[in-house]
Amino acid sequence: MIHFQKIGKAYGTENIVLRDVSFEVEEGEFVSLVGKSGAGKTTLLRLFLAEEFPSHGSILFQQRNVHEIPESKLHEHRRKIGVVFQDYKLLPFKTAEENISYVMEILGANEQDIARDVKDVLDIVGLSDRALHFPYQLSGGEKQRVAIARALIHRPQVIVADEPTGNLDPYNTKDIIRLLLKINELGTTTILATHNKEVVNQIEKRVLTLEGGTIIRDQEKGRFVM
Repeated sequence: MIHFQKIGKAYGTENIVLRDVSFEVEEGEFVSLVGKSGAGKTTLLRLFLAEEFPSHGSILFQQRNVHEIPESKLHEHRRKIGVVFQDYKLLPFKTAEENISYVMEILGANEQDIARDVKDVLDIVGLSDRALHFPYQLSGGEKQRVAIARALIHRPQVIVADEPTGNLDPYNTKDIIRLLLKINELGTTTILATHNKEVVNQIEKRVLTLEGGTIIRDQEKGRFVM
């Protein structure tokens, strides 16, 4: 489904972030991308989203090179991917419900579909009773669940979560990871970038370890080993 082929990324001549990174992600997989801060995890995800271009190599998504997609068609590529960030990126003056429905409004969905789908994703993330709350009225864990619901609303084929538990306490961290696993069990391919050792060791899914811009370990049921 996703193929990273000898990806290199450098900023200038000395700041080399990625060095010939190659791996594949199959449809329906849950993959943890781990490594210390600065290992290149976020850069890999930004390259997959076509927010940056590699210095060399290619990324294929459903057999299409994402960096050969015309700019006018990039929205179609990104629509297939739901993104969850560490800092939530919620609109502060919109309710949880409105933060989620806003995505569908941009896509031109009708009011009936929006109402139905927003209700469905709020049910999935367990926030039906918080739909009318604003971000300042929500806990960190609840904000992240809203962010996950927003990432799900357009039925993406892939969920990319970049350090989604970085701002959360251990209890909410477990809650968010359980939710990501649930989404994966429903059939959505999931890529989790994290440096949280405990999270990775509890998941018991495939682990790719980045160090010095290269993948040094690829384990089917891996652990965080640095």
